[in-house]
Amino acid sequence: MFYFSPVPSVHFRVSAAGTAMLRRRAGLALARVPRRAGLAEGARAFGARAFRATPLRCHGEYEMLDPKRPEDVVTVTVVARDGKRHKCRGKVGDNLLYLFHRWQRAEPDVSLEGACEASLACSTCHVILSPEHFDLLPEPIEAEEDMLDMATCLSPTSRLGCQIILKKELDGMEVKLPAYSLNFYVDGHVPEPH
Repeated sequence: MFYFSPVPSVHFRVSAAGTAMLRRRAGLALARVPRRAGLAEGARAFGARAFRATPLRCHGEYEMLDPKRPEDVVTVTVVARDGKRHKCRGKVGDNLLYLFHRWQRAEPDVSLEGACEASLACSTCHVILSPEHFDLLPEPIEAEEDMLDMATCLSPTSRLGCQIILKKELDGMEVKLPAYSLNFYVDGHVPEPH
């Protein structure tokens, strides 16, 4: 059974023994609602409306999921700092920075730091794009241009990886990692995605 408290938007599932305990300890007047009744019916018992929330998502959680449909797959070729080419798969809607964090678990050569966690406060996710794919992206906002001014090995097709959201038109894009980057961490520290 679902039980609803007199406090709007608070509902919980309680056993019969638990109901008696709650009444004794908390002094709550609980309304009993049949199982087939939905949240809205239970909330109406107290003149309140039902509360629903979307599931919590963390930074980069979407990028850790595999594509559900083959037409959502976007292939990206990453040219590592040592010149080796890596074919990587992402999906439409992925943020390139968080996708690099996923790839770096399998391919340590393919890593971007992302010290500011995509808040446009650093340039550690600086990448160099192929000219034909660079033109398919929207213009960078002023905050991104300011951060790119601090990037090392800047080129005319430089962008911040945290500002690139994959779309189907970017399929086959070549992303080159700059020869070196400024690491905001202590020397020798290798950042781990979390």
